[in-house]
Amino acid sequence: AGQPLVDRQYSIGGMAEYWGCLNNPHWRAVLRAWVRRGIQRGVDGFMINYFYRHNCLCNYCQEAFRTYLGGRFSPDELRERFGIEDLQTHVFPEIVAWHDPEQSTPLRREMLRFSQIANKRAFDEVFVEYGRSLKPDLIVAQWNHLGDFSQIAGDERCLLPPELWGRDEDYLWYSTGGALVFTDLAQGFLGDGTLQARYIRGAFEDKPFTLGKYELTRIRAAIAELAANGGAPMGFYTRFQDPAARNELIRYYGFLRRYDALYRANRPHAEVLLTFPRRAIHEGDLRPLDRFKKLGKELLDRKVLFDVRPDDLLQPHLLDGYQLVLDPSSLDQLPAELPAGLSLFTGPPAVRVSASRPSQEDEIDLHFVNYNRQEPAEPRSPGRGIEDERPIPAAGLAVDLLLRPDMHVAEVLLITPEDPEPRAVPFSVISGRLRCDVPEFLVYAVLRVRPTQQEQP
Repeated sequence: AGQPLVDRQYSIGGMAEYWGCLNNPHWRAVLRAWVRRGIQRGVDGFMINYFYRHNCLCNYCQEAFRTYLGGRFSPDELRERFGIEDLQTHVFPEIVAWHDPEQSTPLRREMLRFSQIANKRAFDEVFVEYGRSLKPDLIVAQWNHLGDFSQIAGDERCLLPPELWGRDEDYLWYSTGGALVFTDLAQGFLGDGTLQARYIRGAFEDKPFTLGKYELTRIRAAIAELAANGGAPMGFYTRFQDPAARNELIRYYGFLRRYDALYRANRPHAEVLLTFPRRAIHEGDLRPLDRFKKLGKELLDRKVLFDVRPDDLLQPHLLDGYQLVLDPSSLDQLPAELPAGLSLFTGPPAVRVSASRPSQEDEIDLHFVNYNRQEPAEPRSPGRGIEDERPIPAAGLAVDLLLRPDMHVAEVLLITPEDPEPRAVPFSVISGRLRCDVPEFLVYAVLRVRPTQQEQP
């Protein structure tokens, strides 16, 4: 009846959600008016949520999907592949977006691809082109969903062509939903977003991102894992009005502020590359995705320093420097023997290891995030708040780090949010490898391997 759909499923801030078709030029005009008014009121930017198409069958979607198919397939291909005899008169009984992968078909995946491209074009028209015509430095980003790498049934970008993935966007917010808000340490489940963070970092060309984990209990671990993997730690879901939670937010964000030079625009330091199988996903084959998750967990559990990059973005120069490239499209388990020269980290299984290099320095920073804790009595409980985080200190970590051939180590320093003052750590260098023990820490520690002739930030 010409009225937007109104829902209160989320009610963030008590506000309603208004639904309209993004292919409808009149609805885009409404969005442009909202953008104009927001800029007039002084906003710095927009974080866009609920950017969906669903199964809209309006005339605008019908015509746009016909145009999309006509530009992608010949009449013979449309007839042979999809049974479409006359595209111009064909009326689609469904034009789905997300759907059950088990019920997927080539045509349904074209519908999903069309939906995500159409949404991206609407985003670009309204926020990138129009918004930045009013305010050239307007910050624009999307709040999307990933969960445990849900594809076809989730992830607003899962079938986007690589040239559109994140284009012209300043940062990404990816929600992991309820997939990672608990631990099951006996089963080796740490409830960590390390693999998701590395995928987004590699896909987004190392631009800023955050993970929405709905984490109100493991505040320190949630902040630490993003800091350790190039992300922007968030405290959106924490109960900051709780004095104990607020103290840890102040402590951890204060630590990141103090050592800003180590985090701002730093670069990942890795020895192995794990590719993300976007090509197979685009063909509806999710078996390589299952293998990717399995391989990723094995690498994390073995404390291997590795990056993640989508296979449809790989260029030959991006493979330089890696000792091993793992492709889950053709590999279902790690090789029996990894390259002999890889760095080695031994210690508690509930500790994840990452590495980075500051943007203006040549040091190597090793990040250790400890997920060990006294778990709630109820299995897989997200907990009541920070009183249920109850971390157990990590001890017994040993480092055997492969150094760059030209790197001469002057000192090794340990810093933690609980003890931010640098603490010298004894070390030795033998045959181009640094060896040391990591002192006990609570949740997060950074080991700064500093070369000679370099000033501290």
